[in-house]
Amino acid sequence: MRRRSRAVLAGAFGLLALSGCAQASTPPPPVSVSAQAAADARSVQTSATFGTGLGDAITYDTALVPAGAHGAVSATNDGTNMTVTLALRGVRPNYRYGAHAHTQPCGAKGDDAGPHFQFQVDPVKPSVDPAYANPQNEIWLDLSTDPTGAGSSETKVAWVFPVDRRAKSVIVHSMQTSTEPGKAGTAGGRAACITVAF
Repeated sequence: MRRRSRAVLAGAFGLLALSGCAQASTPPPPVSVSAQAAADARSVQTSATFGTGLGDAITYDTALVPAGAHGAVSATNDGTNMTVTLALRGVRPNYRYGAHAHTQPCGAKGDDAGPHFQFQVDPVKPSVDPAYANPQNEIWLDLSTDPTGAGSSETKVAWVFPVDRRAKSVIVHSMQTSTEPGKAGTAGGRAACITVAF
């Protein structure tokens, strides 16, 4: 379930403006859920400027995500459901990007971020089966940019990260995400990466 709205875009870019290159976590909000779920409820916000060296936000394809472009990721959960937002600014105008949460932090190469995080893990690698590679089992954040090179997306999933297994980054891909069998979840090359302390 993905939505793009001016409110989401404005909120995410407000995070970019307020946070600069800092990465911060806020205390868990109070929720009326079980003790275990309450312990896991949290909100995370990351904002960073893409560069070509190692850091919290790395570009691997400067034609699609130029050095100096900005990215922001926010994630909130109530112990049962999770909402994740991605915003980009200063990237290619009028372009459709794929984006997903990945299992490892960003590294010198796009592949260092590992595969997509899956709540139910596909035993077959690479995972291109729509039964596993889908926006209900993974965190998909495809977005389209406007004429200024800004865009945002939001997704909600009916699960939260297990205590011992969390995504650690968001990869921005060169193409929108495929859903067809044998190609499900694929989205072209890895254009950029944001490390996120989910």
